[in-house]
Amino acid sequence: MEDPEGGAKPQFDGASAAGRRDGKKSRRRKGKRGGQTRSAAYPASHELSGSAGQPARPMDDAAGHPARKRKRRRRGGQGASQDSSVQSQKVEQDAAVNAIRPGSEQVSSRRNRRKHRGKRGLQGRPLSSAKPSHLQLQESRVEETARSAVPREMQNGAGAGRKGRQESNGHQGDRQAGEHAWPEELYAALDLGTNNCRLLIAQPTRPGQFRVVDAFSRIVRLGEGLAASGRLSDEAMERAIEALRICAGKLRNREIRRMRLIATEACRQAVNGEEFLGRVVAETGLELEIIDRETEARLAVSGCSSLVGRETRSVVLFDIGGGSSEIAVIRIGDNRFSRLANHITHWTSLPVGVVTLSERHGGRDVTPELFEGMVCEVEAMLGRFDCPEIEIAQTGDFHLIGTSGTVTTLAGVHLDLPRYDRRKVDGIWLSDDEVSAMQAKLLSWDFESRAANPCIGPDRADLVLAGCAILEAIRRRWPSPRMRVADRGLREGLLTDMMADDGVWRRNRNRRGQRAK
Repeated sequence: MEDPEGGAKPQFDGASAAGRRDGKKSRRRKGKRGGQTRSAAYPASHELSGSAGQPARPMDDAAGHPARKRKRRRRGGQGASQDSSVQSQKVEQDAAVNAIRPGSEQVSSRRNRRKHRGKRGLQGRPLSSAKPSHLQLQESRVEETARSAVPREMQNGAGAGRKGRQESNGHQGDRQAGEHAWPEELYAALDLGTNNCRLLIAQPTRPGQFRVVDAFSRIVRLGEGLAASGRLSDEAMERAIEALRICAGKLRNREIRRMRLIATEACRQAVNGEEFLGRVVAETGLELEIIDRETEARLAVSGCSSLVGRETRSVVLFDIGGGSSEIAVIRIGDNRFSRLANHITHWTSLPVGVVTLSERHGGRDVTPELFEGMVCEVEAMLGRFDCPEIEIAQTGDFHLIGTSGTVTTLAGVHLDLPRYDRRKVDGIWLSDDEVSAMQAKLLSWDFESRAANPCIGPDRADLVLAGCAILEAIRRRWPSPRMRVADRGLREGLLTDMMADDGVWRRNRNRRGQRAK
């Protein structure tokens, strides 16, 4: 049996146990002589103190019992007397409230007195004091003013890409019990890819985790026409800058401790990539860095580290992007590092993505023969990747992890969702047969049918089959009985690395330890 404050109760022999029972009886008799009786308004089922069939201890006895006075003197001297006066005032207030509302339940009980003794909760954490009403009103007005300063389309993520795929801000990551949020420690990560512009603002919570405060995602197709001309088109740059203006507004409205803004394959390949980033600085104030392919692969692994179980020994993680596809082979031994990216043994970046492949082969009307041609092109690229075969000792030792719009779309279609829901997709498992069935289903649909699906939408209807071709080539190279879907990627990897480098989870753990003293 566990005691709420002190852990396991010590065991007593028969004589001492009998003595304890006699002591309890004497205390009950004293309580009965206190002159208070239980009100008829509270039936026996509503008692909060004592055992079944025993009357609740009188309130006066809780404030003035000699044994409790001695305990308070042992606990804190003068500070305990102050706590005693505060508790007695609270007991009197509760008694007055109960007298006015006879139908309410009795709140004075042995458990509650033990819980609030010394102003500490059951886990040793200080109880939060109620704020004055005028401070609560002032804070609510400040929050309302901050919300009104942001346009509505920025608050709810309107226009953030494909229909039904907008990311909500704030409420989807509500704090769980035991988590502590530190408002001064906000982190931001922005990923400008070949197809999407994505932003996340988050604050650290429990070790290795964070809570999303604000999010934004929009399909900009920055790499449209890049494969043919080698340059970023004016229309694509305008779409990207318009999305980046919204991101800049979100960043200005919050105090960000640290941020990292990156650009990937489209800006790496384009002749005018650096010129475009200079224009971004002039028009939005955001300074983006172009990362190399190895860094992109490591960030993708960091963002999905929590999806790799302790029993896993080998993983092939792939990120099918708009202009490139990163693949990392991960082998985990008996000693697992805190950062999963340190277990990468081989990696490659294929210069092909959903945008470039669909532009070369066509994405609207895809026949089985055309689909097989796309698969063969990607297989030829993977054939040049020098990587030893993965040995599978037991079922569950090895699996695939896919982090891209292609695999999340397959998961959404598989679940037959009326609207894309990240909470239902992120982290689910798909068997090899289920993936094959979903690819065959999408291949049987025409463009209009794909565009009408709420998990695809018109913005991705011409790209999804090109992504399926890349996925099929990966599955043929590394056959696996199952694949895990990850609706996360570079932004989550950026946030995880920044928080780990700053040691915020270690500091937060120390703060919780100080509070528990």
